[in-house]
Amino acid sequence: MAELHVELVAAHGKLWEGTAHQVSAPGSEGSLGVLPGHVPMLTALGEGEVHIQGGESGGKRVRVEGGFLSVDHDRVTIVTDSAQVQA
Repeated sequence: MAELHVELVAAHGKLWEGTAHQVSAPGSEGSLGVLPGHVPMLTALGEGEVHIQGGESGGKRVRVEGGFLSVDHDRVTIVTDSAQVQA
């Protein structure tokens, strides 16, 4: 099964890195989802919860206060000023 490589970066450094089957995030214009094979994109994030599903960790929930999300070649990078990893 194809996977995404996900990096979560805050102002003070990398908070988490791992693999996932899907990432859901609060885009500035509404919710968005990313699956393996997604076209490249760069988008602003709104305030809310990012769900990182599957992969070696089983899943993570992260509360973000805005930022950016980029996708390129099954690599998802989330950059935010403030984030709290919840699970």
